[in-house]
Amino acid sequence: MKKSGRRYPAEYRERLVGLVRGGRTPEELSREFEASAQSIRNWVAQAEVEEGRGVDGWTRRERKEVRRLRAENRRLREEREILKKAAAWFARETVSGSSGS
Repeated sequence: MKKSGRRYPAEYRERLVGLVRGGRTPEELSREFEASAQSIRNWVAQAEVEEGRGVDGWTRRERKEVRRLRAENRRLREEREILKKAAAWFARETVSGSSGS
């Protein structure tokens, strides 16, 4: 099955989550609305996580923080490598410059 890549508005997702919680099945809602049953199940599971009732997974805020921290970590590693190379270069320059004095 091909993924559509479509993003549904938050209100639409919340409404379908509410309908599932009210007793309707994702399959039933999938036939009535354009979202797939799997998407609806995923939205229900994510809503559970967001509300602190989910068994597994991260909230959107946690995922955003992890992405930010990974980017920061990548940047800091790059900066550290640059500083290591600069320190090695300056050490060589200091050694070669002091022997000529």
